[in-house]
Amino acid sequence: MNMTRSVGLRRIAQAALVLMTTLFFGGAIPPSLMADPYFEDGFLGLTQKELHEKLGRPQAVRDRKSALRVFTYYPITDWKTYFSKLVSPENGEDVYSFKRDDIDVRYSFSYAVDPSDDREDRPLVVRLVDIEFSSPVPISKVPSLVPEFRPSTDPSDPAFRSNIWILLFKGSPSPAARFIVKEQNKEQLDWTLAFQLFSLQGLPDRLTPKATVDRMEIGAQSLQLVRQRQQHTHEPMLNPYSAEFLRQATEPAKTVKPIPVPRYAE
Repeated sequence: MNMTRSVGLRRIAQAALVLMTTLFFGGAIPPSLMADPYFEDGFLGLTQKELHEKLGRPQAVRDRKSALRVFTYYPITDWKTYFSKLVSPENGEDVYSFKRDDIDVRYSFSYAVDPSDDREDRPLVVRLVDIEFSSPVPISKVPSLVPEFRPSTDPSDPAFRSNIWILLFKGSPSPAARFIVKEQNKEQLDWTLAFQLFSLQGLPDRLTPKATVDRMEIGAQSLQLVRQRQQHTHEPMLNPYSAEFLRQATEPAKTVKPIPVPRYAE
């Protein structure tokens, strides 16, 4: 009888602890705050504190001024003492700069927050990594400049392109990654690690490993969304990091035979 009573008391205590934790956090704890990074890149899903522990103190913070890519950069000390109090904390993107193979590589980290969390110090979670190169680089060189970018070499892995970007999917979807997605009805879709490489000058129609890009993004995108609703903007392509693509890219370009023009007697 005493043993049964003891077990019952323990269960009541455990339930009370769960209830207190839920009330303290203002709702369910986001899965992103209770797990490792969502994907193999090692960034998406980290809290800002965990990111700082991994990379150190950022060199600067930038704030987007419009829907376009227009930013204002602040020294980290100025941001903490003044500018961070003028806008929501998630509006500031932590900036890190590196020198690799004589190329300046700049990482900027965007954050997401739990909209149900009303605290002033609510945790920030990495939702997107924007990586810029000081000068255009061939797509073949990107993996050496961005160690977190380990593209698949499987020719069947999903890859898409437009005239200005290449989109690569890798790995399995992560249910926890929905936390950093802003898309409507995101709960009905699967979200997978995606690498998107951009070219300001545009990509050639016949793509080769020498095609250059200026920046890339590491984020979570939905393969279902691309295949179901974005067929007109996303052209399927062979994985550009596969041996099959390299072999195809080195083959001579096919010449188009001219249409014969009939000759008429004068």
